[in-house]
Amino acid sequence: MKASIGFIGLGAMGRGMALNLINSGIKLVVWNRSSNKMDDLIRKDAYPAKNPADLASRSEIIFVSVSDSADVESVVIGQQGILDGVQPGSLIIDTSTISPKVTRKLSSILQEREVHMLDAPVSGGPEGANLGTLSIMVGGDELQYERALPVLKIIGDSVTHVGGTGDGQLVKLVNQILVVGNALAMSEALLFAEFAGLDLNKTLKAISSGAGASWMLSMRGSQILERDWSPGFTIDLQQKDLRIALEAADSLGVPIQLTSLAFHYYRLLQKQGLGAEGNHALIKALERLSGVTVGIQKDHL
Repeated sequence: MKASIGFIGLGAMGRGMALNLINSGIKLVVWNRSSNKMDDLIRKDAYPAKNPADLASRSEIIFVSVSDSADVESVVIGQQGILDGVQPGSLIIDTSTISPKVTRKLSSILQEREVHMLDAPVSGGPEGANLGTLSIMVGGDELQYERALPVLKIIGDSVTHVGGTGDGQLVKLVNQILVVGNALAMSEALLFAEFAGLDLNKTLKAISSGAGASWMLSMRGSQILERDWSPGFTIDLQQKDLRIALEAADSLGVPIQLTSLAFHYYRLLQKQGLGAEGNHALIKALERLSGVTVGIQKDHL
């Protein structure tokens, strides 16, 4: 069997993207380190692969959606990785958020085998992945971007070619700097409202359409008030992205103090065993500093 598209990594983000590709009529070949995560896609007629090399041998376009730089390196150039099975002319689309330096290194290795690579990190959380409404920032060759655009439009409703190899990752870091900045501002604002004795539900309703509104406020503000820490994006993953952002900022010599502050707040929460909670749990660091809990149900700090 020769499938045209393969998908590696079926976690919170990858699963939704893969399902949208399947639902659009694409016969997908899939692989995940934990094989049980392939089961429901196989029931939808996806083809299982034995390893990334096997998947690559059966795919002309290969999506990768894994957690960190080392994971991408493993599935691309590791033992039984994509490089062991990929055919010249194939295209790898990496939707993970990883180091721009690693992206450029992998792209260079793949070019030696006449294999193309786009860095195409995504934003919008599992909600966006499930609905096919992700924002996708793409770095790499423009002709390969045009080749990938029809399938990228299946998983995202905002797809932008932002520049050369690695630039997609850099733009994603810009996005993540904004995400944590908005999260920190939201946390301070809700803490202020709690201190002021305001009706938090009415306050949230009043500000949600104002100049201070944001995706973070709209999607996570009500979760904070309900003390619901279920993750769209976990603290651990957010912290990984901030580490990459701070490393990139250091190499560029640019100060990003707010991002550094959020990084250290998240580190505090990780030390307290909260890494699997949603990134909106950032507010818990501020609650610990102030001694006040925000929200409807007051849980133990």
